[in-house]
Parts: sequence; C-alpha cells; structure tokens
Amino acid sequence: MDSPPLSLETTKKELRDLYRHLWRIRHMEMAINRLYLQRKVRGFCHLSIGQEAVAVGIEHGISRDDKLITAYRCHGNVLMRGAAPREVIGEVLGRREGVARGKGGSVHMYYKNFYGGNGIVGAQVPIGAGLAFAQQYLNTKDVTISLYGDGAANQGQVFEAFNMAKLWNLPVIFGCENNMFGMGTSAARSSASVEYFKRGQYIPGLKIDAMNVLAVLAAVKYGKEYVLSNGPLVYEFACYRYFGHSVSDPGTTYRTRDDIQAVRKMQDPINNFHAQLSSWGIADEEELKKIEKDEKAMIEQEVVEAEKMPFPDVSPRILFEDSYVRGSEPLYVRGRTPEETFYFE
Repeated sequence: MDSPPLSLETTKKELRDLYRHLWRIRHMEMAINRLYLQRKVRGFCHLSIGQEAVAVGIEHGISRDDKLITAYRCHGNVLMRGAAPREVIGEVLGRREGVARGKGGSVHMYYKNFYGGNGIVGAQVPIGAGLAFAQQYLNTKDVTISLYGDGAANQGQVFEAFNMAKLWNLPVIFGCENNMFGMGTSAARSSASVEYFKRGQYIPGLKIDAMNVLAVLAAVKYGKEYVLSNGPLVYEFACYRYFGHSVSDPGTTYRTRDDIQAVRKMQDPINNFHAQLSSWGIADEEELKKIEKDEKAMIEQEVVEAEKMPFPDVSPRILFEDSYVRGSEPLYVRGRTPEETFYFE
C-alpha cells in the first residue's frame, strides 16, 4: 500500500465551509443537550461534541452518491449527509417531520445514502459490507464508509465483515472512531490491543488524527480512490468525546474533569482549525467570529422550528406505514400487516 500524500489540495471556500460545518455540528449538539436537560428529549441521546472533525472531514472527502453507515452517535453524520438541522433536532424530539418521522429518536436516523444510526453495537459493520457488495455488483464506482466505535471493534461480526470484504475486495472503508472510551470503560481496559487500524490483519490500515479535520479529509479522499481499485481499508479515527457515553452518563467517573479540559485546551478540532485559518490568512478573527455567530443563530432558529413540528399521529396507519408486502404474498399476514378492521376513522 502506497503511503497517502502528506499534502492536500483545497480552496479557501472549502476551508471556510469546513470551519462552518464544524461549528454547525457543535452548536446543534449543544442545543440538543440543552433540550435533553429541559426534559424535552427522552430516552437515549448520544452526543458527538469533540468528534465533529470526523463527520465533517468524511463528508468533504466523498460524494453524495457514496454511502455512509454508522452507530448511534450519528447526529453530525446525518446533518453532513444533507439533512436540515431542524430535521435532526425534530427527530431527537420525536416529531413527525424529523428525518425518521419521529420514530427513531437520537439513535435511529436515516437519510439519502445514509443508512443509520444503528443501535445494536457493531451490527452496522456487516451491513456496510453489504452496501459495498451492492456497489461492486452494480459497478456504480462509489464507495461505502462503515463507521463503528472502539467498543464495537471487539465484536465478532466486525471480523466476519472484514473477511468477506477482503475476500471479494469490496469498495469499503471500515472506520473505527476511537474516542478512547466505551460505555464507562477506557479502551485499554477492554481491548488487548488498542491499535485498531491493525485489526484487519490482511487489510491495510491507517491511523488518522481525527481531531484535525484536514487529516480526516485527506485520508478519506485517498481511501476512496484506493478501495475502488484495491478493496477494503481499515481506518482508525483517533478522537475524543467531551461528554459522556450518553447524556445520562456524566463522563467523569472514569476520567477526571482535568483530563477533559486538557484535551479541550490542546486538541480541540475547532479551536486548532481556527488558529490555522487565521495564521494562513484564510480569514481574519472578525470573519471567523461571524461564522460562529451565524451558525449559532441559525441553529437556535432551527430549534424553534423543530419544536413547532407535530408529534406522530398514534394510529394503526402510522404503526404499519413502513411495512411492505410485495408480489403475490397474501394481503393480510397476522403480526405483520394490519387487519382490515384497523382502518376506521
């Protein structure tokens, strides 16, 4: 495997867009956290504050025709796939106009060429291999990014997916988002080896500084070209989450507040990128501050619009609307399709 280039060709516009999108995700996630604390969001809620560069760098390195699948920490990913912030926030609030019609909540989100948001740990990885198999079979010349966490990296189905992907040389990048902690447990306490990019054995791997949005972008652009010709890659996106595993987890029982603050001070993906853009003369302090303020104001307005969305109508029609019967199968199947008596006004 040839080493990826150590330089990246980009534009001033793309650099500003990267900065804008980093702030868009962070402000949206902070708004969702506030809604949770106000008890307007119920159930599970997993935030990606601190990990924004992964979602932003990936999306800028692929096209809308490429496919992406990930685990339950997915708000930033679906936003970058093209969903409006109000659609993501509305879904977390359980509203009918959310990206999954208010049925999936924080965990299960879907959009065009975005296949979740999946709640079962590691289950999205073989599905990602299946998406790549379809791309190869149809000769679409597109790729799949299949993301999972360091906790899911120890799941058996992940290794089964690796085997099939390499056996058929599928166009897929398996990306481990190593944010250093699983559900209250550090990676070192749960994994015999924390070098996740080496887990593919017979699949080449790269470790990427995923607190650097340009490193993620460069790696993904390179990886897309590679897997189309040579088959799968295993990437380790080394990142850090500032909040707990979920909003109900304070995140400070297995690490100290000083640890978190040290990462925020030295490695924050937005602050460091801010400093780079300023030193390169891409934008001055006033321009960068305006981008942040504009994104924050936009997200606040999107929250207002999301809270206006109606809740799903609780009826048999809504319950069964995403169940399908095709071909010559019986019209009514007990336990899968609604009985005719359900249709009443």
